[in-house]
Amino acid sequence: MRHFGVDEAGKGPVLGSMFAAAVVGDPADLPDGVADSKRLSPARREELDEQILEGFEVGVAEIPVKRIDDPETDMNTLTVDAQASALDEIAADGLAGYVDAGDVDEARFGRRVADGVTADVDVTAEHGADDEYALVAAASIVAKVARDSHVADLAAEYGDVGSGYPSDPTTREFLREYVREHGDLPDCARASWQTSRDALAAAEQSGLDEF
Repeated sequence: MRHFGVDEAGKGPVLGSMFAAAVVGDPADLPDGVADSKRLSPARREELDEQILEGFEVGVAEIPVKRIDDPETDMNTLTVDAQASALDEIAADGLAGYVDAGDVDEARFGRRVADGVTADVDVTAEHGADDEYALVAAASIVAKVARDSHVADLAAEYGDVGSGYPSDPTTREFLREYVREHGDLPDCARASWQTSRDALAAAEQSGLDEF
């Protein structure tokens, strides 16, 4: 029976876009080994991503840095928008499925996603849905591969940027060096993130120290 699963990747990084994916189809037809993308190696994710794209209807949405930094919005709203946009690409009236809840209030998150989809869909939002439902796990794989490809494009443009996460020393070093050299953040950085503010503050401090 056809259902959908929706998940996002790249909510927490300081660099680059967030992505969401929606996968529609019969979960029984999914390839073996589909699991939450965090539990899979990059090579395995890419292999499964290819198989999912071949055998299922898939929608992908990107939320760029500029929207993430917009002071008029917040991450909950952007996560809703991302998931709803991905699902909207492939949803049909009467379709039901699960989304990974990006809000403490699961029911509210599900309602907001459903409201953002043109088709009349039945959305159930749950925390940890990517561990519970195979189609949500499949969506997490597609979203993560899209995000990884995006980070690879950033690396091609800027050099080694690491994973883009604030906890990554390579990412933090890239930001510090870039700001030291250029006096400002790169376009790929989320300026509203504390890590970006820290990089700017460190450059300002070292500039003061030189006087």
